[in-house]
Amino acid sequence: MDRRTFNRRMLVGGGVAAATGVTSMSLGAVQATSAENPAKTAPAGGAVRHLKLYAEKLADGQLGYGFEKGKASVPGPLIEITEGDTLHIEFENTTDVDASLHVHGVDYDIASDGTRMNRSHVEPGGTRTYTWRTHAPGRRKDGTWQAGSAGYWHYHDHVVGTDHGTGGIRKGLYGPLVVRRKGDVLPDKTITIVFNDMTINNKPADKSPNFEATVGDRVEVVMITHGEYYHTFHIHGHRWADNRTGLLTGPDDPSRVVDTKICGPADSFGFQIIAGEHVGAGAWMYHCHVQSHSDLGMAGLLLVAKADGTVPGYDPPHHAAGTGETHQH
Repeated sequence: MDRRTFNRRMLVGGGVAAATGVTSMSLGAVQATSAENPAKTAPAGGAVRHLKLYAEKLADGQLGYGFEKGKASVPGPLIEITEGDTLHIEFENTTDVDASLHVHGVDYDIASDGTRMNRSHVEPGGTRTYTWRTHAPGRRKDGTWQAGSAGYWHYHDHVVGTDHGTGGIRKGLYGPLVVRRKGDVLPDKTITIVFNDMTINNKPADKSPNFEATVGDRVEVVMITHGEYYHTFHIHGHRWADNRTGLLTGPDDPSRVVDTKICGPADSFGFQIIAGEHVGAGAWMYHCHVQSHSDLGMAGLLLVAKADGTVPGYDPPHHAAGTGETHQH
């Protein structure tokens, strides 16, 4: 499948409505989208979706979420929906300890909270349906404005180890959730980066994940932080707008353009970049900019290749790293 083809399996929200003659803003530069290669955009919401999710123990002793038995990962799989959608998740706990599913950023009733406090967790071998709802922005009856659900969010366990899920998060029970708004520009691929204590995606320092792209790819980064420490996320050679989508809406958009952002436990944000835009192919580093943290191994690479697949100046034997979690669209 061409990487610019919409991946229906990964986007729970449904199909894509192609935009015609759209002008998009990326990292401060106006870029007109030609009719020959229109940007793909998120569809209207309002659908009722169903999803199966498993919690599993991994071979290395960690824990992970997965869409299929035997295929759990750390981070867990990307879940995407659109404002207005309702998502029913049938959650099965295949581990030998109580586990749960707790989400940030969307609407749910107390039965879908995913905590032991209200008995919304799942015992070993058990199942439970968690329901997440979303809404578009609008005006309340009292005239005040309420925000919509769109944003870069995340889900995680809330019961393993302690009643706050400290053990589950440390072992890898977390994953990304993206809620889009109708008309949002869709990426070619999405990568998830989680600073969890002093690791990236629970990988040891010598195996921090690398991610791959080709010059011109629209790459979406979902950045999540867990654990005990505050970090500063930085990526070399690329910038984004510090707003909901990471994209500027026009020449007068007041959003600050940044290449670094402070993040603390349970924070999440995201943005889109055009790989290699104005800077070309290369092994572009991303890392925590707290110097002692990067010195301890909190760093990886965005490997941006030329059209022929080569990455200038990159010598793999000298940059050993684990495989990153990349979701194609």
